[in-house]
Amino acid sequence: MDKYIWLIPILPLAGFIINGLGRNSLSKNVIGFIGSLLVLVSFGLSLAVFFQIKSTGHPVNVTYFDWISVGQLKIPFAFLVDQLSSIMLLIITGVGFLIHLYSIGYMHNDDGFGKFFAYLNLFVFFMLLLVMGSNYLIMFIGWEGVGLCSYLLIGFWYTNPSYADAAKKAFVMNRIGDLGFLLGIFLIIYAFGSTSFAEIFPKAATMKVGAPPIFAITILLFVGAVGKSAQLPLFTWLPDAMAGPTPVSALIHAATMVTAGIYMISRSNIFYTLAPDTMEVIAIIGLATALFAALIALTQTDIKKVLAYSTVSQLGYMFLGLGVGAYTGAFFHVLTHAFFKALLFLGAGSVIHAMSDEQDMRKMGGLKGKIKITFTTMLIGTIAISGIPPFSGFFSKDEILAHAYAHSTTFYVIGVFTAMLTSFYMFRMLYLTFYGKFRGTHEQEHHVHESPASMTIPLVVLAILSIVGGVIGVPEVLGGHHELEHFLAPVFEKSNAILGEHHLQASTEFILMGISVGVALIAWIYAYIKYGKGGSIPVADTEERPALTSLSYNKFYVDELYDMIIRKPLDFLSTFFYNVVDKLGIDGLVNGIGKGTIESSKGLRLLQTGNVGFYIFIMVLGIIAVLAYSVFGLTKI
Repeated sequence: MDKYIWLIPILPLAGFIINGLGRNSLSKNVIGFIGSLLVLVSFGLSLAVFFQIKSTGHPVNVTYFDWISVGQLKIPFAFLVDQLSSIMLLIITGVGFLIHLYSIGYMHNDDGFGKFFAYLNLFVFFMLLLVMGSNYLIMFIGWEGVGLCSYLLIGFWYTNPSYADAAKKAFVMNRIGDLGFLLGIFLIIYAFGSTSFAEIFPKAATMKVGAPPIFAITILLFVGAVGKSAQLPLFTWLPDAMAGPTPVSALIHAATMVTAGIYMISRSNIFYTLAPDTMEVIAIIGLATALFAALIALTQTDIKKVLAYSTVSQLGYMFLGLGVGAYTGAFFHVLTHAFFKALLFLGAGSVIHAMSDEQDMRKMGGLKGKIKITFTTMLIGTIAISGIPPFSGFFSKDEILAHAYAHSTTFYVIGVFTAMLTSFYMFRMLYLTFYGKFRGTHEQEHHVHESPASMTIPLVVLAILSIVGGVIGVPEVLGGHHELEHFLAPVFEKSNAILGEHHLQASTEFILMGISVGVALIAWIYAYIKYGKGGSIPVADTEERPALTSLSYNKFYVDELYDMIIRKPLDFLSTFFYNVVDKLGIDGLVNGIGKGTIESSKGLRLLQTGNVGFYIFIMVLGIIAVLAYSVFGLTKI
């Protein structure tokens, strides 16, 4: 199987080339079939590699050619597929295929159908490159590639100025993080003389905890993760990224690209284990992001914005897990989140499709009996993300909270409170969308219908995965063996040896589980009383809100704050440099020299009369001047 792994990323790239070149000549059915089939074949190959690694326990490391050779620095073009990356391959290609299939129905009436599928295939290629690279440089190429595809897909409907602005915002904010990542790679090359994981990590494992270069490296890499995975303070691009088509939100901004930061830190786990100060920073920022985004999600009325802030919050949970040393728990949540969040986004897309592109939940309601498959699957996704057993989200989130409790009681309390908020705003979304009376127009009500099979089949598959996905991580206290932990053990072996094993008494674990499930159920009941049974509807934008509600609804004015302290000063400086330095200074000097030359030439050109007598007269004057200069001894000839 080793010699075929290059096909895993190449097949989606082939789809990009075929659909890109044939976007105006091939039929939509052919484009959708090619784009989806090639990702499905890539999934099949990924599955074969996964089972090979599971059976042998040995990673696949294939070098294709020497890529960069500068002095002592040798960087090969090579792929590494181990326990960690094999699971990522399954997520990218498996969930990616379902979203491609869904897109056939969702985007069928769009004029840019071929271009859309070309971009999706290109994204899958770069994401696969990111996780398969055997060194940081190949990872960085994939990292930048998915950023490019994110920009192209967020701004897919670029004729809408606000959508184009959202794409530019995402691109610029990600570049800030990417600069940190790039500087981190340079520092790794300086400290270790290589970018290859196989050379760097064994050397790092011999270093002492808190070694100076490790701290700098981890902070810089984390800056890259903050940008890509939308953490404070670089999180505001992700909610605006909902401007793109809903399948984009599901694939890129929920299941795959935004988890690249978690994957990168998980891959670099030995670095972070040796930098406990950085891990503390990661835990604090992750926890703060989880809480902050959850508080914003409480009052949003756009169904996709609720899910966007939910994504930011869940990513915060993953970073909390990384920060407290729960590497397996954080990656477990990456896996389960890919299932239930892709399901919820695609379900939201199905609702929007049924509602003639309406996204405001205040104009929905009463859809439960009209789009039954969408409702049932979204209910499953909502229960899963709320952390209610036996659905998948319970197991992954509970593992992170247990590690947080062992690390800091404060972290645990804030984490549980955030879990309660998650349950409330998710069930609020469910009741506002599907329960009560229909609040849309008569035309919308007449149009409401269930989505086609190409859209509902992916919903059903993801719903099943959201239910059973937690089975691979059932803890021993519940009679399981946590198969995922054992499978990933070789990846985190050196880190776990330094951190030590995490043990809580069985009674403590049951109490912690009971608390987390209890607060989720309480929030569910409260959401039902207020929005399900009570029928409460958020007020219109023109009406006044209570102060705290207004703060949350307006996203705590973070965008306005950034606008005031960053954009406006930069605009002022740009205007100053343009008007003063550029126009008056540089242009003034250059244009002044030019004007001086022109004006002086206007006088000098009068000497060119074309009269021979005048030229002889000037020559005689010149000779007299030279003789006079010589006679009076002003110089020696």
